[in-house]
Amino acid sequence: MDAENGLKLFEYENNIVPLSKSDEKIYCFDNDLQRHQLDTQPWKNDLYHYRKVEISSIALVKMVMHARSGGDIEVMGLMLGKVIGNTMVVLDAFALPVEGSETRVSAQQEGYEYMVQYLEQNQASGHNEPAIGWYHSHPGYGCWLSGIDVETQMANQRHQEPFLAVVIDPKRTISAGKVELGAFRTFPEEQRPTGKQGADADGFQNVPLSKIEDFGVHADQYYPLEVGYFKSSLDEKLMERLWRKHWVTTLSQSPLIANSEFTTLKMQEITNKILMLNSGGKKNVSYAQVLRESDAIVEEIAQGHKSNDLKKKLFGGE
Repeated sequence: MDAENGLKLFEYENNIVPLSKSDEKIYCFDNDLQRHQLDTQPWKNDLYHYRKVEISSIALVKMVMHARSGGDIEVMGLMLGKVIGNTMVVLDAFALPVEGSETRVSAQQEGYEYMVQYLEQNQASGHNEPAIGWYHSHPGYGCWLSGIDVETQMANQRHQEPFLAVVIDPKRTISAGKVELGAFRTFPEEQRPTGKQGADADGFQNVPLSKIEDFGVHADQYYPLEVGYFKSSLDEKLMERLWRKHWVTTLSQSPLIANSEFTTLKMQEITNKILMLNSGGKKNVSYAQVLRESDAIVEEIAQGHKSNDLKKKLFGGE
């Protein structure tokens, strides 16, 4: 597999849409235009004003690589961008030096100082895009907002609207072979709509038992945005260089081996949930959900076998 085909495969799996030259003006930042769009504060008149987020391929890669580097520890970063009508556009992202654990991640004083310094230097270099949101990782337990996440996002929206929260699951990204990412905005406390609106609106996410008490409790306090990805002609060149650097490692890895620990943990989770259900345990877990989790594991393992078979055919392995 050459660099071009590897790049196309990544883009196909993650639905990254190439921009035409006329559309690349999305990267141009106009202070006056942004101020005009924000002066009326449209999010106050419509709780669902921002319905979509578009993320550049470079920002996506930076966020996923950062999330992956954290291992089992949550990491956090900031996103830069702008708004176009009811769409929030993420043009770049950078990591923050913070400490995180499980479903709780908080920016310490060092993180805030780093953030301010980065934004000042970014503007001094001619990049005027403001911070448009924050991202953090949920290693192995899905894309949703915990209670702490909701509090953080609500505080951000009170003080620096418009603002976005993005959650990345690096372990499921590696296991599924495509980016597992969710984007969310919270409702003002005094204007919260009734009914479930959050990431678990359909009643299902593959959440470990250790996190299930927090999952869904705050679903009526936020809503998900539709997520899309795009790339410019410059992004394409940068992505190709990145692939050329890492293609040997990528092709030499076996997804069955690389994901074996995570797959084993998920199977243990399914076993524990079945035992709990058989003993009349928690009502927020059902046999239907366990079956969907089992189907997902089977599909991922099958994809791993297909990947190994393809490599054997390409390289003549045994």
